[in-house]
Amino acid sequence: MEHAGVHKCQMFLARAIQPPAAAEAAGASREQSMSMTPGSRGVLSSEMNVTPFIDVLLVLLIIFMVMPHHRGENADIPMLDRLPPPHRTEENIVIQLHDSGDGKTPQLFINKKDVAWAALERELRETYVNRADKVAFLKGDPEIDFQYVADVLDIARHAGVDRMGLLGRNE
Repeated sequence: MEHAGVHKCQMFLARAIQPPAAAEAAGASREQSMSMTPGSRGVLSSEMNVTPFIDVLLVLLIIFMVMPHHRGENADIPMLDRLPPPHRTEENIVIQLHDSGDGKTPQLFINKKDVAWAALERELRETYVNRADKVAFLKGDPEIDFQYVADVLDIARHAGVDRMGLLGRNE
């Protein structure tokens, strides 16, 4: 058995190193004679054909040139020396309107502190002069005329409040 395998290998090698014309005469086809091709002047050339290899390299080069260089997300990591100073949590400002009875002007409260209508703008200016967030909330009894709500919104806007939120009955 081993003798037959060695004999086949020797026959294959003998055919591989023969010139194509001799291999065809011996019964082997041109495809079986390795990759040796006749060069110029009938001399065999054993050079490798590198054209497909170069084509693949050029395609890969174009792909990598066109692809973006930065993949993924950029992360801005805060540096300790550039962090803003931590701000203290400020209490929400709630302006409350309580019904005073039929036909009377409602009572005003800023965070449960009684405030007169004439002093509302001044109190709000003093409150918001040093605050970073200029947000206020307005809460009123359901019986109050909307005109009073609109007046408080207008006064708060003039006092420096940027955003106003309206609170419901249970808030």
